[in-house]
Amino acid sequence: MSNPIGAIVVHIIDDDDSTRRALSRLMRSAGMHGIAYASVAEFLESDFEQSEACVVADVHMPEDNSLSLPERLQESGVNIPVIFITGDYSAETRERIRKAGGRAYFGKPVDDQALLDMIRWAVRSP
Repeated sequence: MSNPIGAIVVHIIDDDDSTRRALSRLMRSAGMHGIAYASVAEFLESDFEQSEACVVADVHMPEDNSLSLPERLQESGVNIPVIFITGDYSAETRERIRKAGGRAYFGKPVDDQALLDMIRWAVRSP
């Protein structure tokens, strides 16, 4: 997968096409390389970039358990931070994200600058 030299790769997983397009445009405008997937399975089946990379995934996917993604990646020996976005910004959802190993979470609509800052921080943190 080609990655512009020095660009952070952001794997965007969301079942909503307009959200995937909007987040891809946001990443491009910030000098990042956004790659969009309609499902967790599509992402896991791809030859995804692992270095200087991050995942931004919707919590509620119709056929996927995106909350299992951090654990599934870790079990595969892949160390990519996962940031979750959700339309259900409840205390229960926040706790589920925390327990799942999400690096961060944002309610929809997402604050663009805060998301970009978190992606940069997550990619550069151990």
